[in-house]
Amino acid sequence: MPAKSKAQQKAAGAALAAKRGDMKKSELKGASREMEKSMTEGELEDLAETKHKKLPERKTSK
Repeated sequence: MPAKSKAQQKAAGAALAAKRGDMKKSELKGASREMEKSMTEGELEDLAETKHKKLPERKTSK
């Protein structure tokens, strides 16, 4: 599942880094903290590897 925004892609990347041990889990904030707890490494990889060239900075609510 690709990321819907650049913010989601960045949060997934941070959560993935923490899950792999590249950064401390205590450094995570907000969405990335919740993603790290609730998603598998594979799911985080899918979100984090999304190309962000055409993604909006933040998803607009409808």
